Amino acid sequence: MPAPFDLSGRRALVTGASQGIGADVVHGLAAAGADVVLTGRHRAPLEALGADVEAQHGVRTAVVVADLSSATETEQLAEEALVPFGGLDVLVGNAGISHPQTVVDVDADTWDAVMAVNLRAPALLGSRVGRAMAAAGGGSIVMVSSVAGSLALAEHYSYCASKAALIMATRVLALELGPAGVRANTVSPTVVMTEMGQRVWGEAAKAAPLLSRIPLGHFAVPQDVANAVVFLASDAAAMVNGQDLRLDGGFSAA
Repeated sequence: MPAPFDLSGRRALVTGASQGIGADVVHGLAAAGADVVLTGRHRAPLEALGADVEAQHGVRTAVVVADLSSATETEQLAEEALVPFGGLDVLVGNAGISHPQTVVDVDADTWDAVMAVNLRAPALLGSRVGRAMAAAGGGSIVMVSSVAGSLALAEHYSYCASKAALIMATRVLALELGPAGVRANTVSPTVVMTEMGQRVWGEAAKAAPLLSRIPLGHFAVPQDVANAVVFLASDAAAMVNGQDLRLDGGFSAA
């Protein structure tokens, strides 16, 4: 009997793969045995990561460059990512952006940019890749949302809205694709100390009020998200569908 987190023979697509959470997710999936299609806006770091992953884990990788702020490129990615390994069994919608603004300062261009990457792109990929998974007999979709999708954060107007909508969009994927064997779930971490997390929350004075509300007393790291993604992609989560797994150290318990 294979190990519960064994992904040998599975084929995965990870968006926002070149750094931060995405890079750790790629390594996590590969360590579990999955072949991985890496996507992002820049080829060089993706190819470097792919070479490292192949050397460390002995799996296959492929690179498809795409700018998820473009609906056209997102649609093309959904088609092109199916080609390298003859299909996909796992989709991880990880790419995301944040442009902190108060509600009174928000501008239309920033709002639209955040929605395009954080909501429209994963929703389109979930639709198109999910359709291919359903036709092939099943799969797992994991979208990276945020605790900000459930609990409001000041100066994160567009970000909170996009992540809340992503949770609901993923539940609709779970509802409609579940009968075809495709599971869809979100993971919602608190602040993750990536480069973006450091930029927004790296100042101790700004971080202190939020940290004081996390019972474990610290923010997440990318590996925390990668571990949850591997679980949800695996057969260990065979009955987990339409759920939001919060990785918040107890932030939402109070």
